Amino acid sequence: MSLRHPFEWLPLSDRKRALLGVFVFTVLVGAGLQVIGQPLKTEDSPKGIVSFQLAGEIARSNAIVASWGPEGRVNAGLNLGLDYLFLVSYGICLSLACVLLTTRFSERNTVMFRLGIFFAWATIGAALLDAMENYALIRILLGTQLDLWPLVARWCAIPKFLILISGLTYVVLGYFFLRVMTIRNR
Repeated sequence: MSLRHPFEWLPLSDRKRALLGVFVFTVLVGAGLQVIGQPLKTEDSPKGIVSFQLAGEIARSNAIVASWGPEGRVNAGLNLGLDYLFLVSYGICLSLACVLLTTRFSERNTVMFRLGIFFAWATIGAALLDAMENYALIRILLGTQLDLWPLVARWCAIPKFLILISGLTYVVLGYFFLRVMTIRNR
């Protein structure tokens, strides 16, 4: 049984161009999120929107929202809306980067190959967790008092961050591993 990745449909010759395009788009959207999110850094939310994502309880979430004031709430709403675009772009970008590395590892290292396939799919799962997290945060911004929504946001954010950090680590270490192997084989 052959392991399959999410970009089987995309010809190998087009994957690098696709990665470059989606990478540039991801960086641009990420920069926009940074600009919009800057006013969200307050004493109650020192990490801005991330503090809100990890609040975990309604009282803490409400304190963060109150610290933002009306203008900050608008920025938070814009940030969450733009994050839906960002989660699609970073999901595709990191998943595709894993696939490209996996292709290079297929003959060299079975463990790295399998890890690449895993992270290619896991990254898409992280993007789905991010979408659920955003929905929960929007519910809080709209004034819900249910403690469920901060918990949903937190328990979607934590595995999302872990998956993304692990996937990025795979890409960076995999790239350096391939560079070392290329230098050694010269």
